[in-house]
Amino acid sequence: MKKNKVLVQNSITYAIVIACWILMQLLSATGHVSSLMKGLMVPLCIYVILAVSLNLTVGILGELSLGHAGFMCVGAFAGAFFTKCMEGVIPSVGLRFFFALLIGAAVAGLFGILIGIPVLRLKGDYLAIVTLAFGEIIKNLINVMYVGLDSNGFHFSIKDTTSLGMEDAGVVIIKGAQGITGTPKAATFTIGIILVLITLFIVLNLINSRAGRAIMSIRDNRIAAESIGINITKYKLMAFSISAALAGVAGVLYAHNLSSLAATPKNFGYNMSIMILVFVVLGGLGNIRGSIIAAVILTALPEMLRGLNNYRMLIYAIVLIVMMIFNSSPKAIEMRSVFMERFKKHKTTAKEAA
Repeated sequence: MKKNKVLVQNSITYAIVIACWILMQLLSATGHVSSLMKGLMVPLCIYVILAVSLNLTVGILGELSLGHAGFMCVGAFAGAFFTKCMEGVIPSVGLRFFFALLIGAAVAGLFGILIGIPVLRLKGDYLAIVTLAFGEIIKNLINVMYVGLDSNGFHFSIKDTTSLGMEDAGVVIIKGAQGITGTPKAATFTIGIILVLITLFIVLNLINSRAGRAIMSIRDNRIAAESIGINITKYKLMAFSISAALAGVAGVLYAHNLSSLAATPKNFGYNMSIMILVFVVLGGLGNIRGSIIAAVILTALPEMLRGLNNYRMLIYAIVLIVMMIFNSSPKAIEMRSVFMERFKKHKTTAKEAA
């Protein structure tokens, strides 16, 4: 019975995402979508992937991570770097993008493991501090890095392009603070939705698996979980690395939605990590569907309110407060439970009458 209930809930989540895609396709075909909204479609998918993946660490595992933008940055630059390097080897942009997604996920997941191994054994806020530091370090490292490619292979420098010592026919791929330019815009709304569905499939199946139950038991009571033989470090590392890998996928999608990729504070800084954390908190810790809704509303709302330039941030703040009260206030939670019980009772009565 419980298994069927979980299957129904997961199917509803998938159906909501697919229905949104169908609706946007119909509106686009009939010309009812503005150019502003069309430009927001791929970013919406990116933020949904980031919110769902971070919820795996914060909501399901119960550890605070403030470096999700850092893993996104690693995935973005790894994917864009691969795409630029393989221009002459793999002519198909779509095929290069597919491999870039795999490489971005693998590199970000590897960084998640490397950071998680020493840190996840500790308790308290150490993970938040280290992930925050990682996000800032990786961004600043990329900003001073120059990488070029010629017939002799790769050339690295932290000074400037002239110190790379390349041949005249060589190409500079990473140009320090300028980042990577000329990345093909391969990201589309359809690809974004497919990646959202894959992310949901991975996260929801993990949550409802044996490993997911072990992860949630660690979150609820670490000592009790350890006393029954659950390997704390193993399961924490599993959740953290999967979360980081999915953030890397979002980063690759982000990189291929722009023609120029730079590691700026706006794109991959501390504020980006906080914004993703806000999506998770407002949607509800451990509530995957809530993360999707919060990410969509809070990403689209500021852009949709640009016409109300003097009031848009006020309206945005009011929406944040209302969502927080709705998701976190004990009275609001109690009212929702009463409403759901009445709805179920009414539904049962209607079935019996039929």
